[in-house]
Amino acid sequence: MVEPTIVFKHVSYLWNDEVAASMKDDEVALLIYRSNLLGADLRLTNYGGGNTSCKTFAKDPLTGNETEVMWVKGSGGDIGTLKKSGLAALYVDRLRNLKKVYRGIEHEDEMVELFNHCIFDLASKAPSIDTPLHGFLPFKHIDHLHPDAAIAIAAAKDGKKITKELFSGTIGWVEWQRPGFDLGLKLKQCLDENPGIRGIMLGSHGLFTWGNTAYECYLNTLDVVEKCASYIEDHLKKNKSIFGGKKLEALPKEKRLNQAAKLAPILRGFCSSKTNMIGHFTDNENVLEFINSNDLDRLAPLGTSCPDHFLRTKISPLVLNLEPGEKLNDVKSVKEKLAPLFDAYRKMYADYYNTCKHSNSPAMRDANPVVILYPGVGMFTFAKDKQTARVASEFYINAINVMKGAESISSYTSLPRQEAFNIEYWLLEEAKLQRMPTPKALTGKIALVTGSAGGIGKAIAKKLAEEGACIILNDINDERLSTTTKKFQELFGKDSTASVMLDVTSQLSISEALKMAAITFGGIDIVVNNAGISISKPIEEHNTEDWDKLYDILVKGQFLVSQSSIDMMRKQGLGGDIINIVSKNSIVAGANNAAYGSAKAAQAHLSRLMAAELGGDKIRVNIVNPDAVISDSNIWANGWAEGRAKAYGIKVEELPDFYAKRTLLHETILPEDIANACFAFVSGLLNKSTGNILNVDGGVAMAFVR
Repeated sequence: MVEPTIVFKHVSYLWNDEVAASMKDDEVALLIYRSNLLGADLRLTNYGGGNTSCKTFAKDPLTGNETEVMWVKGSGGDIGTLKKSGLAALYVDRLRNLKKVYRGIEHEDEMVELFNHCIFDLASKAPSIDTPLHGFLPFKHIDHLHPDAAIAIAAAKDGKKITKELFSGTIGWVEWQRPGFDLGLKLKQCLDENPGIRGIMLGSHGLFTWGNTAYECYLNTLDVVEKCASYIEDHLKKNKSIFGGKKLEALPKEKRLNQAAKLAPILRGFCSSKTNMIGHFTDNENVLEFINSNDLDRLAPLGTSCPDHFLRTKISPLVLNLEPGEKLNDVKSVKEKLAPLFDAYRKMYADYYNTCKHSNSPAMRDANPVVILYPGVGMFTFAKDKQTARVASEFYINAINVMKGAESISSYTSLPRQEAFNIEYWLLEEAKLQRMPTPKALTGKIALVTGSAGGIGKAIAKKLAEEGACIILNDINDERLSTTTKKFQELFGKDSTASVMLDVTSQLSISEALKMAAITFGGIDIVVNNAGISISKPIEEHNTEDWDKLYDILVKGQFLVSQSSIDMMRKQGLGGDIINIVSKNSIVAGANNAAYGSAKAAQAHLSRLMAAELGGDKIRVNIVNPDAVISDSNIWANGWAEGRAKAYGIKVEELPDFYAKRTLLHETILPEDIANACFAFVSGLLNKSTGNILNVDGGVAMAFVR
């Protein structure tokens, strides 16, 4: 196959002839290959946006005759990671015959259920609302994408005229209309009225392109988007005043991050007035150019144009009234300054809902902003989980790119509020939301477990992650932390897992870890003070170095981590949980244990004192007392196992059996048992419990608290 003569500057040509040749005659495989290539370039489409299709002939299992089948990306999913299981396969003739029963645009939602009667492959994904847009066009391969460059033209005031002139009439134009059956008919009408065109621009929405083969379609798509992007670039070069020029200077990078870290927990508190949200922060160049411009105040309230954008970013962002270098240490005054902004935004959103709602509209959703712009600093986004918050950020950057392009060639136009509402509160969108899995117990929560790269800490972090929490892994051992982080990211995804080196005896190290938590996730909800060491010696063999090390890590570490975390929790105003992993040794006196046991007792009483002090902040402080957790635990290093065996007059290898037999339940205690105890405290079932001790030791009578 001949390489394309076009030199692409604004999109990536990723087609590999050898890979494609291995799929020869398998049009579905080539569809998936093409889709993955398109999805790999975010300049072509955003995460989860767009859809692709191909039409093939296959034997009808009902008649044995050859029949035309359309394979198209199903509802949900992402073309960048699309697999065959994400496709819907439909009889083309049945789909097109639905025109005979179509009752008009007022009844178009009822057509979606009829798509199920057109299913060819019973393993199909549910067909999406865009299915007829592909089905009514005759081409074998079709791409529907949302490239920033194309949407910039589609959302420009003179978009139709520009499209006609730029492509010499070879790209059609269909005015904005909500996706659905009727829009599919409009695309076919546009093609019938303009035979020979190579694609169609959808006003304020996106782009349709096609080809007779997967490669022809791919190349056509790249060429059209490249031409749009080059046109915009030429105009941007001539326009010396992007977004009306710069209104203010951004803070230096490190100062931006410091401001973001201080402010994120406060913003998270405001945005979580209905349900806990997870945050994301970015200060990339595109964002800074927009938020520092003279046109910010004019463009931001307009909102976005592409449906994919505002479904994830809400109708418009909230712009903060803070100076870039404003002092943020006085949390009370900062909250007093921001509260009216959030009140006004919620009122704006409620007015938007009440003005635009229909008699059968779903109830109003959370009125808090998703996108928050801080001029001079950056952009925050808040959503139900980290991935959704990150994707919302990416979509608003897409919207910024669209506004920039549209303003450079004409002027930007957003969707009318009613049209936007009709998308956001579309009953079909609501049905999709209702089909979403029930959130896990810790969805929307952020957890820091000290010493979480191994042993008990890793088990606790894993349990909290399994229950939906975002996890900040940490350790003082870089190699162990790296290994655990990689494993967690494989299990739970990169969005939900962050890691940082942490020395619990260093205030600077703790501050940096919590700064990372604020910037990455928006704050902190759960702190488990688990990091620890053990030294077992007769009292006469102890030295001050042993004593100081134990008290620094166990007592001072718990104090410092808790103190800094409490400060962040108070900024959020959402309450929180602090769990201290102490020990049965905090209660039971034993030989060769003076320093360790007394440090554990100090941890326990510090926990009680914290619980007594923090109740008014709805911050619960509870204790889990493990005993004899041998599996994968670092506590048995540094001679502890030998010391305990000596104290009990047994061999080291006899310790596991010895510990199990001395319990009332005759059970061996595992790290997972401690993790389950921690989850019990934070699961929501014990929200009215604080100052408690939960023994997880198989039953050691001497350790009974009462």
